[in-house]
Parts: sequence; structure tokens; C-alpha cells
Amino acid sequence: MPITRSEFSSGLRVVTERMPGVRSVSIGFWVLAGSRDERPAISGHCHFLEHLLFKGTKNRTALQIAEDFDAIGGDVNAFTAKEYTCYYARVLDRDLEMAVEHLADMLQHSTIRQTDLEAEAQVILSEIDMHEDSPEDVVHDLFTETLWPGHPLGRPILGTKERIRAATRTSVRSFYGRRYVPGHLVVAVAGNARHDDVVRMLRDRMEVGRELREGQASAWNLRSHARPPRPSGATVVKRRKTEQAHVVLGTNGLPRTDPDRFPFLIVNTVLGGGMSSRLFQEIREKRGLAYTAYSYHVQYTEAGIFSAYAGTTPGRAKEVVALMRRELEDVRDGGLTSEEFERAKGHVKGSTVLSLEDPGGRMSRLGKSEISHGEILTVGESLRRLDAVTLDDAHRVAHRVLSQPMTLTVLGRVAPSSLGEVRG
Repeated sequence: MPITRSEFSSGLRVVTERMPGVRSVSIGFWVLAGSRDERPAISGHCHFLEHLLFKGTKNRTALQIAEDFDAIGGDVNAFTAKEYTCYYARVLDRDLEMAVEHLADMLQHSTIRQTDLEAEAQVILSEIDMHEDSPEDVVHDLFTETLWPGHPLGRPILGTKERIRAATRTSVRSFYGRRYVPGHLVVAVAGNARHDDVVRMLRDRMEVGRELREGQASAWNLRSHARPPRPSGATVVKRRKTEQAHVVLGTNGLPRTDPDRFPFLIVNTVLGGGMSSRLFQEIREKRGLAYTAYSYHVQYTEAGIFSAYAGTTPGRAKEVVALMRRELEDVRDGGLTSEEFERAKGHVKGSTVLSLEDPGGRMSRLGKSEISHGEILTVGESLRRLDAVTLDDAHRVAHRVLSQPMTLTVLGRVAPSSLGEVRG
């Protein structure tokens, strides 16, 4: 179905995709405020706000917000990322106006009371403890910090316990006032809803100014000239009493708008994107060294992260690292075969379509694309770009990405000397 976009004179953007064959609607309020936008002194403020905006507004209490969504069988939640924060809901099509009313109220009129800040600080401290209890999560944070030391993208989204305890109502409200403005906001809607109705609902409930049919998505350009951080190529082994050794090996990936992101989707799938991938087959299926082995590619405005992960016994960590390096180097040097390429291309195309079968998946695609770089590709256009990728394209981008310095992080009962020769 066609994607429709409007922009108000305030800079607020509205993007919708109508799906008349469903009875539900997913709506997301995407804010151009992520952990990378925090100074070190206020690390964790974005995530703090994600919690606090559910604690009540000038018009309704936290309990009323929860009861109102429960009464219609709807879902409402939020998440914080490195480059944005999203508040979203899924409701029946007849209840869309109620969802718009509540989300618009939360984003504009939250009270952020001192008592709520103190209570949520304890919740977030518990969340950090829970995160620390998951070594697979911790090793990925360790990897990012090691790959990009001192860079805003290298900092953890949750912040640190020290900064959470030091947060004040004044600093949180100041960040809220600077970042939660219409020009930093995208409203994405997918499901059984008409674009004009969504625009009307927003105009009635937000200070958005007159509607413009044409306009430039300028807010994301605030980051468009940022220089990409260089991969450190460092190795860090962090000792911890865990049953497994958690291993992450990787380097810089590609930024969101890089044309090579389509061929690299296929390269990443060959390496660690499924059960037939090289890492899964070599590490788990053939040798039984790990339960899980995979790779992933995360994209940001000016850079990305490519990394491979496996969890193994401490005594086999050296072997797992060697296997990871071997597979990455072989693909880097042109070892990707035509059979692997065609299978991975089919996997990527199929998973792309399947991920967009429901309104939630489509809403996320709309909001993430618009808030990040102002370009939204239809499913058909994405599939056409994937179809156009050749084996030569895959070889070229594999060499481009995998020739960069490799960063290695290991978490567990592993001595650095047990890994043998360390290569950066």
C-alpha cells in the first residue's frame, strides 16, 4: 500500500501506511533523542525519560494511563536506542484516537515529579543489575566501548549507576525541554487508518502549526556531518566468574544511507545470519563448541557495527576465536561462493517480507527510516535493490568492511595469555 508523508510547519513529520485488511493500528512517536545525544555528565537521561513519561501528566495519572489501555485490550510501551526513543501503542482501529490522545499528552505534558524520579531511579538501578547478570548482553556493551572508546555511540544506553544516582529533576526536565519538541518528532502509523484522520488527530492535540505538503526532513541532518569513529582494533579480555566465555569479534560496519548496505546484508547472512551460516555450521554443528554463534550488522548515522558472537567453554575460547577469524578472512578474501550468495539473498528477501506482515513491523520500518535519514523505501523497492545485488558486489563490500582492524572482546574465566597470539 502507498506510504503517505506530511510535515507540519513546526517540523513534526507524519508518515502512514494504510493496511485495510487488518483491524488494528500501530502508532509510534519517534523522538530524535538517544544515548549518543547525552553528555557524559547526563548519561542515561534518555532512558530515564522513557520511564518517567509513563508516570503521569497534567491531565491523567500513571494508573489512569495503564487502565485506559487495559480497558481496550491495547498495548503501550517504549524503548530507547542510541539515536532515538520510541513510544508506541497497538490498538484496534476504532481506538486510534484514544492512543493518539494519550501518547500526545505523555510527550507534551508529563509532570516529571521528584517522587517519580526517585522511584524510577531505583527501578533503573535494578535494570542495570539485571543487565549485568546477563553476560551475553554485557560483552556486547564491552565490545562497543572497546571498538569506539570515548565516542558517544560507544556509551551504554542505560547509563551508569553513578550517573543515575546523580540525576536531578532539573537536569532531566532540561533535557526533556530541549529534545522533546515537534521538530525532533516523527509520528508513524501503520494499519487500518487514513492519513488525513491521523493528521487531524495530531493537529487537534499538539502544537504543530499549519500543515505543509512538501518540506525537508531537516532534524536528522543535525548528525549528517558527523565524522565516523575509527575502529580501535583493540583486544580486551575481562575476567568474570561465568560458566561460558563470551566472545565478540568485529569492526566498523556501514552507515544507514550507504548504498552498500544491501550487498552487506547478504554478506552478514552468509557469515552468521541463520542455521546454514558459516559461523553456526563451523562452530556449533561441526564441532559442538557453542550453543549459539551468529553475526549482526547495526547501522547508525555515520557508521555501523559488524560483529560476530559465540559463547563457549573457557578452555575452547582460543579455538572459537581462531574459527571466527578464519571465516571472516576467507569471506574478506573472496571465498564467498555463488551457492552461499543465492541462498543468503533468498533468506534476506524472505525475512524482509515476513517482518512486515503485521502493522507493528511496518510502523517500526516507517518510523526508524524517517527519524534516521528521511528516506523510506517501500517493500517493493527494497526487494528490487536486493535483486540488483551481484556476487561481485558482495565480494567488494566484504573486502571493504572486513579489511578494517578487528576488535576482540572476551568476557569470562579466560586469561589473556590463553588466547595465544592476539591480533588487533
